[in-house]
Amino acid sequence: MTAAHPIAANLARIRERIAAAVARRGPGPEVILIGVSKRHPIAAIEAAMAAGLADFGENYAQELRDKIAAIGHDPPRWHFIGGLQRNKVKYAVGKALIHTVDRAEIVDAIEARAAREEVTQDVLVEVNLGDEAQKAGIAEAELPALLDRFAATPHVRCRGLMIIPPVGPTEVTRPYFASLRELRDRLAATPREGVTLEHLSMGMSDDFEAAIEEGATLVRVGTAIFGPRPS
Repeated sequence: MTAAHPIAANLARIRERIAAAVARRGPGPEVILIGVSKRHPIAAIEAAMAAGLADFGENYAQELRDKIAAIGHDPPRWHFIGGLQRNKVKYAVGKALIHTVDRAEIVDAIEARAAREEVTQDVLVEVNLGDEAQKAGIAEAELPALLDRFAATPHVRCRGLMIIPPVGPTEVTRPYFASLRELRDRLAATPREGVTLEHLSMGMSDDFEAAIEEGATLVRVGTAIFGPRPS
């Protein structure tokens, strides 16, 4: 693929916007761009890889499995960003950073699979700060107890927090990004075994710049890279 490929051009623009957002934020953590390739073909992923993108996110466990098998050579870093059922953890454990842990049963299922495969699995905990009943994510009040659980899961490490805020323009989503950062900072003040909390996964195509300004380390961008998702 050449630089004229539309995905390469899209990536160049997004990288410029990320750099500008980092400059506005000032000194802080590295920002990793995740290309959300859900339902996009392998050719689109390969075009993004040719343009230098190293991280890709998938929402469906079996699609993640199939794409990992299809890419094969020089694999990128994979991220699982969809809801994860206990019977699907086998498709993600040892293969992707899991962003969407939100209950003890999933932590235990991941631990059992990781122990069987003799790997250490990194995860993020998804937090539902908007208290939206239709969305996944643990309530803020229940988060400390879930983080405490990682002390008993030697094959699973919590590396940070993730959020999908209520839908709205940047002025709606930005306060949730700031709140997640503040929550992370409060929780990090209490050391917990198996918990480090260096990552904040937040921000998508419409608001990733605001997320970066509020401390995001992982931004999940799909449409702005790949265009509209195939039906």
